[in-house]
Amino acid sequence: MSAVSTLTGSQPPLQRERAVTIFQKGAPGRRAFRSPELDVPAGEGDELLPSRLRRSKPPALPEVSEPEIVRHYVGLSKRNFDLDSGFYPLGSCTMKHNPRLHERAAALPGHARLHPLQDAERAQGALELMFNLQRALAEISGLEHVCLAPSAGSHGELAGVLLTRAYHESRDEVRRKVLTPDTAHGTNPATVTMAGLEVVKLATNDAGGVDLDDLREKADSDVACLMLTNPNTLGLFDPNIEEIAQIVHGVGATLYYDGANLNAVMGLSRPGDMGFDIVHFNLHKSFTQPHGGGGPGAGPIAVSERIAPFLPPGQVVRGEDGTFAFAPAAPSSIGRLRGFNGNYGCFVRAYAYICSLGGDGLRDASETAVLNANYLLARLQQTVEPDVRSYLPLAYGQLCMHEFVLSGGPMRRALAIKTVDLAKRLLDFGFHPPTVYFPLLVEEALMVEPTETETKETLDAFADAVAAIIAEALKDPQIARDAPYSTPVRRLDEVAAAKRPVVRERPVVRERPAGNGHAAGHKHPGGHRR
Repeated sequence: MSAVSTLTGSQPPLQRERAVTIFQKGAPGRRAFRSPELDVPAGEGDELLPSRLRRSKPPALPEVSEPEIVRHYVGLSKRNFDLDSGFYPLGSCTMKHNPRLHERAAALPGHARLHPLQDAERAQGALELMFNLQRALAEISGLEHVCLAPSAGSHGELAGVLLTRAYHESRDEVRRKVLTPDTAHGTNPATVTMAGLEVVKLATNDAGGVDLDDLREKADSDVACLMLTNPNTLGLFDPNIEEIAQIVHGVGATLYYDGANLNAVMGLSRPGDMGFDIVHFNLHKSFTQPHGGGGPGAGPIAVSERIAPFLPPGQVVRGEDGTFAFAPAAPSSIGRLRGFNGNYGCFVRAYAYICSLGGDGLRDASETAVLNANYLLARLQQTVEPDVRSYLPLAYGQLCMHEFVLSGGPMRRALAIKTVDLAKRLLDFGFHPPTVYFPLLVEEALMVEPTETETKETLDAFADAVAAIIAEALKDPQIARDAPYSTPVRRLDEVAAAKRPVVRERPVVRERPAGNGHAAGHKHPGGHRR
């Protein structure tokens, strides 16, 4: 039996069934819950809500029982690939295990039920936790002043660029350019544009780092900042970082650290010691806050002394009497970034992670992440049959930090399959695909990050799966080109899905049986889309 028929024939029932929305289930009059009789005086409608804000007819809501609701959403969750189900080597996203201890801590009533408008004197425990997290992040980054407010790494980036702009304006300088390497995360140029500044790309040298000659040529009095990830998205630590800092600071600009790859250097090296002025942390990457699906996330920032006067309000300070409070905004602050002071549940999990591991544990986590990445790289670069290395060579360097980037160009030319075909076929082997087609300067890029929480057996199985797909393509490349076979849906037109998303179901009329207490002909969304 072929690999394809074996996989398609062994699909779980949930994967074979056609997915439907909750509106396509149930029956008229069915309920999961009925409210008890009102035990307080009923108010007049106009007193409770003005007529102009009230519906003229009931909303078309699903009418389902509680078991239907539970089974529907549990079924949907089983259709998603998640980190609890298997290996998730998504390069640059650090999808590592989220310890259950942290979930228990975040679910404690004092954390989970704390209202954001609670008076500071009644939330001293939470403020102390935030204060201690600020101090821990300051130590990890080598920068003294920390603001927890930003909601994500991209939000932290925006804060950092706005801080840079405010710093230069305080010196009566108008600087319009921000340098970003051509390996930068896509959020970097997007953030610069949102801040009203101009993106200037820096070239990458043959070793995979910043091209110093290009930097010297473009670093002038109009440059506000250089945004840099170190290790970068090629998984390489730039050995010229001190010289880069000297060049940038020499023209009066600031140096910004994109902390997405901090998982490689926690406890080993500090951005502040490298010369960076501003750092953002991804608590939902390096510090095990779960992420994906839009959040919640957290992207605190740490800054040097000269940037501190411009920080957003919300830093937690400890008074002489030992109590904690939010510090007022400084006169030169860039202002509030969001309604409250950050996603507190993320802070609890991150602080629990730091306390669980301690300084030595954070260093051990980084060293293990680097070890796992280099072990998997070595497995994928073995010259045994099939010779994976000849089809997926390492794009830059010989070793890596926490992640590495392979080039699928030789595979596409020799086997007539693309990186996306390999990625889709990996789904049939039970693995989430790595990041594909990023960084953009690598032909048919495949970006792999195993993280420190994966076992040797898992890494071996992933390497074996890649080798099996290459061997399969040597005989019949169409198998990979048509993959996946075992997922709830086959290949999607991702461009059309992004440009013309279907986000609404057309309503359908369902007749109600007489005498059930509801008007007949109630409209209920649900018909199958043809």
